[in-house]
Amino acid sequence: MLMVLLVLLGQAPVRAQADQEQAATDLPGALRGVGVDEQLGGMLPAEATFLNAQGREVTIGDYLQKGRPLLLNFIYHNCPMLCSITLEALGMTLSDMDWTPGQEFDVLSISFGAGETPEMAAAAKERMIKRLGREEAAEGWHFLVGDSTNIARITESVGYSFKWVAQTREYAHPAVLVFAGEDGKITRYLHGLDLPAEDVRKALVEASQGTVGSAVDQILMFCYQYDPDSNSYVIHATNLMKLGGILTLLVIGIGLFVFWRKESHGHTLRIPRPASR
Repeated sequence: MLMVLLVLLGQAPVRAQADQEQAATDLPGALRGVGVDEQLGGMLPAEATFLNAQGREVTIGDYLQKGRPLLLNFIYHNCPMLCSITLEALGMTLSDMDWTPGQEFDVLSISFGAGETPEMAAAAKERMIKRLGREEAAEGWHFLVGDSTNIARITESVGYSFKWVAQTREYAHPAVLVFAGEDGKITRYLHGLDLPAEDVRKALVEASQGTVGSAVDQILMFCYQYDPDSNSYVIHATNLMKLGGILTLLVIGIGLFVFWRKESHGHTLRIPRPASR
């Protein structure tokens, strides 16, 4: 039951402060203080230090300024249920995309369990790369572990709150994906587990400010905007009408140009030649 509530909590976008306070009082005691306080426009802490799956010390800054947006998710490797589900769900979403970590974007799967080891991270990485079926993704899907100080730096920067529940001997925590640009600026949150690949792709295009993706992706981002109530990207009616108007003018312009060319060509053909002497 606790895990079901955690998933539902992770699917709920941030609401107004009054609604958040009311919702907090309605939650079971084990879940109070657990959730996501979105920090859109905030910055990831470049100096936060972790160990990667190879046991090498790295900072968040090592993954910035690579020309690719970042996708962050938070896990802990001793989690009996939700974290494995979270990773599996992310793996399924990534497998539905034709983009690959390390090419168009990078993934940081960060453990919030202080004291977890690089060996745990390596086992999780090996399992997920195998499930994804793309060995090249290992270059862009990074599993990090760290101490409590650096875990606090990264989780506080994105507004991610979790809690140790002594009765069940596990962490209560939300399920969310956090997106950031190559400069570390937080641009979007997608809450929950079953996230459509097309929404993740749009969030990555948004985070990159259009530097990744095709021309079609740019058009889609013009026509769609994120709706916090539905936790998804929905059609932006005003921009869609603007695009329709531009296309209409373009079609009319092309039609007039073709008509003018035909008329001009016809007049040229009717010009009589001078009589020869």
